[in-house]
Amino acid sequence: MPSFETIIGLEVHAQLQTKSKMFCGCSTRFGSAPNTQVCPVCLGLPGALPVVNVKAVEAAVKMGLATGCTVARRSVFARKNYFYPDCPKNYQISQYEHPLCSNGFLHVEGGEKRIGITRVHLEEDAGKLIHLEGDDHSYADMNRVGVPLIEIVSEPDIRSPRQAASYMQKLRTIVRYLEICDGNMEEGSLRCDVNVSLRKKGSDKFGTKTEVKNLNSFKAVEQALEFEIERQARLLGEGRKIQQDTLLWDSVKGESQIMRSKEEAHDYRYFPEPDLLVLDIPESLIQRVDTEIPELPDAKLDRFVSDLGLPKYDAEVLTSSREIAGYFEATAKELGDAKAVSNWVMGEVLRELKDKKIDISQFKILPRQLAALIAEVQSGGINMPTAKDVFRDMAGTGNEAKDIIEKKGLKQISDEGALDAVVVSVLDNYPQEVAKYLAGKDKLLKFLVGQVMKETRGKAHPQKATDLLKEALEKRRGS
Repeated sequence: MPSFETIIGLEVHAQLQTKSKMFCGCSTRFGSAPNTQVCPVCLGLPGALPVVNVKAVEAAVKMGLATGCTVARRSVFARKNYFYPDCPKNYQISQYEHPLCSNGFLHVEGGEKRIGITRVHLEEDAGKLIHLEGDDHSYADMNRVGVPLIEIVSEPDIRSPRQAASYMQKLRTIVRYLEICDGNMEEGSLRCDVNVSLRKKGSDKFGTKTEVKNLNSFKAVEQALEFEIERQARLLGEGRKIQQDTLLWDSVKGESQIMRSKEEAHDYRYFPEPDLLVLDIPESLIQRVDTEIPELPDAKLDRFVSDLGLPKYDAEVLTSSREIAGYFEATAKELGDAKAVSNWVMGEVLRELKDKKIDISQFKILPRQLAALIAEVQSGGINMPTAKDVFRDMAGTGNEAKDIIEKKGLKQISDEGALDAVVVSVLDNYPQEVAKYLAGKDKLLKFLVGQVMKETRGKAHPQKATDLLKEALEKRRGS
């Protein structure tokens, strides 16, 4: 695509972690039996009136402040009119001309790329259609109707599928840090629509855009954009026009399919919601919410690099999750060696969480226990291979490192007298290898060290074993 520039904007929907819905008292619990969490308000029955969920408003304000937005002291709810089987009122209560938050931004790609945020506004979710295999009917589950959402609309500042996925990942990290959304994309609590168009390089005029709806994974965002960019480039290269369509992504076939011709704002016939007053946000609420915002990923990353001396890559990995960052900090505080802890958390800890498909709250090794294990390695009590075995035991049982080491007799042999005898035995048992080493094949030292480790069942201190072997070999060279 040498002659085209890609223009991408994302509309990200995040379900807020409130106990009740946006405009009624129904539960937002996920996974309940279909149509058991509904009432006259969320079903749109005649005479039922909505009441705003204050916790949802506070969550939206928190997101706006965290992304540098201006919070409007007065905002207006609007009716977005459309017919769809899982929208029982035939309209959605959203915000349009007067959103709650606007003109924000965030950075991706290590802070190199700034992406503007047009608006963060409140709205209610629609229901869910269920299609059962072998059944020619569709079933509507209205439990999700009315669940509070924030919609985060970006400026068209994104220039590649990878950049779009990075932006989505950053938003997920922020909403999880703020604890306003669980970010569970598989359950649909975080999903996005992508708008994409192509234009001639050097042009400041936008091309005709298409929209791919309801993408619920970073991989799907990248793949759908790659497919759509290639499709548009091919059509433009053939001299054909792009139709402004709304598309669905088929992850199995790896292609997009036309859902409908894309609507414009006037198609939705927006008008102020007559059953709700203007949303007045007191300054005291904004100030209180501001004090509740924790240290965010970018600030935490900078501190890990500047104060703890971590490489930027380590800091990026550790701050991608608030819980992982907290576990790392607690362990580093216990041990006093941030880099050593970083190596263990990024290696063994994250691997264990991935293999067992658990999060850090379910991890059995406490920060002080991991610190104690690392301290055993640093003091020479055990070597690294043994430490990894002890770690796996701790992860399964929650036992202390010292107890496992004592019970299994894993203490590292550091006594030179004890190791001397093993070194002499190894050199006597491998005369040919000793002769080759003395003749200049230095790489055989690793083999001999390995034999010492084997003889001691991995308990020998590797560095001391190496030093004693070198000393004994030089004596034999001299003799």
